[in-house]
Amino acid sequence: MSDSAFDVVVIGEGIAGLTAAGLLAKKGFSTATFEQQLFGGLVININELDPAPAGGEAGGAAFASEMTGANADAGVTSIAEEVTALAPADGGYTVTTAAGSYHARQVIVASGAKLKMLGVPGEAEFEGRGVSKCADCDGPMFQNETVVVIGGGDSALQEAVVLTHYCGKVLLIHRGNAFRAQQHFVDQVKANPKIEVRFGSTVEAILGGQMVEKIRVNTGAGSEELTVAGVFAYIGLEPNTGFVPDAVQRDATGRIVTGDTAETALPGLWAIGAARSGCGGSLEDAMQDARRAAEAVAARLQ
Repeated sequence: MSDSAFDVVVIGEGIAGLTAAGLLAKKGFSTATFEQQLFGGLVININELDPAPAGGEAGGAAFASEMTGANADAGVTSIAEEVTALAPADGGYTVTTAAGSYHARQVIVASGAKLKMLGVPGEAEFEGRGVSKCADCDGPMFQNETVVVIGGGDSALQEAVVLTHYCGKVLLIHRGNAFRAQQHFVDQVKANPKIEVRFGSTVEAILGGQMVEKIRVNTGAGSEELTVAGVFAYIGLEPNTGFVPDAVQRDATGRIVTGDTAETALPGLWAIGAARSGCGGSLEDAMQDARRAAEAVAARLQ
């Protein structure tokens, strides 16, 4: 095959994509991965994976790096380009980027998801100036300061605990009346004296000058301003599926609908991990998705 044609193209170098690509390359199929940002996806922002993957590194960046190196050794071609379009062509698919186009007999969409925005005034303005998406990365910037974490799921509670290693106080704001997280994360939050939980509240605005200084919070009984130096929002994920053909069915959240083998209604087009409707949120869920799809793709190609 030419350097722009592959048996399989995997779009995304998160853990699901890296797993699928590595398995297919080891089976002897020419395989390429596409990634517009850093390999590993959201997991690289997590210093301590809980639970840690069996037989793998406990840190997200180290685990993803280990997988990337193994894939390179197996012959996976890593292409640092953003996929902008995908279309059926010549019995397979044309994968388009700003730099050119590539052909694949089979395509696996493993493009993952990004953190949802709060959508409040000041959020975009203060990005990188107090508004952050990574507690492990930016927590040290807020030594002994007060910060706020917004959300009620696993990620919000995990990151709140991480921030207590650096910050003097962590406000944990959740619009609901109970957390959606696993019980052991809830127990960790309850046991941590640095975390103050506020249920039934929503952030209305992020305020400041050069840096974040305050947030305005609606408590249901009215609005109040709270002094904070940092804002970390973990209110869910939004799938990165805009490049997928409109003919491919999505669910209400934008995730791709597939059959049991992870194949979409378009033959030879598959979706796994956070981009797929129905995939669980854990690392192991994503890896199981990848293994199932890789076996099905290999059987198809053979």
